[in-house]
Amino acid sequence: MKTKIFTLGIIILIAFWFISCSKKAFFLQSSVVPAAEGYVEVTRDKSENYVIKIELRNFAGADRLDPANRTYVVWMDTERGSTVNIGRISSTNSLKASFTTLTSFRPVKVFITAEEQENARYPGSMVILTTDRF
Repeated sequence: MKTKIFTLGIIILIAFWFISCSKKAFFLQSSVVPAAEGYVEVTRDKSENYVIKIELRNFAGADRLDPANRTYVVWMDTERGSTVNIGRISSTNSLKASFTTLTSFRPVKVFITAEEQENARYPGSMVILTTDRF
């Protein structure tokens, strides 16, 4: 009986650990690209860095926007209050896009803007998708 209770306790702890180590936030509906949808998943790796993975559907190319832009840039707000450019995302003809990056800063919000240059230092005004704070 004690072995069964112990085993059940271990299983519950492992399940809780896996659930608590991953955050999944869905993007809010976009007013710029209303059909676009997707999510951000944040996990930790063995080195305690944050792995940010984004999956998108119905995500048109930046050149199809009005006004047209060259690329999409992914930004994150950190727990320290800064906004950081974490990379460029591109969409394919199938209207799907994905993005994965690694950071040592804990993200609290992720958003995507349309930009003329992928190395933008500050987010532009055309926010395509955003999450709530998580």
